[in-house]
Amino acid sequence: MAKDTVRYPDDVVEQIDALVEDGMFESKSEFYRFSAEYVLTLIDTDHEVKTFNFDEIKSELDINHRQYAESFGTDGGTFFLDAVITVRKQGLRGNYEAAERFIDTHYDASDQECIILEELLGTYRNGEL
Repeated sequence: MAKDTVRYPDDVVEQIDALVEDGMFESKSEFYRFSAEYVLTLIDTDHEVKTFNFDEIKSELDINHRQYAESFGTDGGTFFLDAVITVRKQGLRGNYEAAERFIDTHYDASDQECIILEELLGTYRNGEL
């Protein structure tokens, strides 16, 4: 198994520590492994989970996708849909630099979603919408 070092903001670590103290997770390592695997399953439906007790942990957490989607304020609750909404709002208001900053902050320039968002922003900038 590979070991990787990642730095988190102090408040994030404090919340994770609290979850471990409450017994929701056995250790911080279990939290990190579960979290990474969970996100990968959301991104890639073909992802093969390797984390021990993944399904058990997931069921204990009682994660309701619809509930989280509604809290995001979007149909699917996906980050990309939220990004489209953000870029659209900024584009409609003529805040092109704010939209560019958002895209640059959240996406790698070669990501397919980044290219789509930049094209969307370009249509507002060029007055095509």
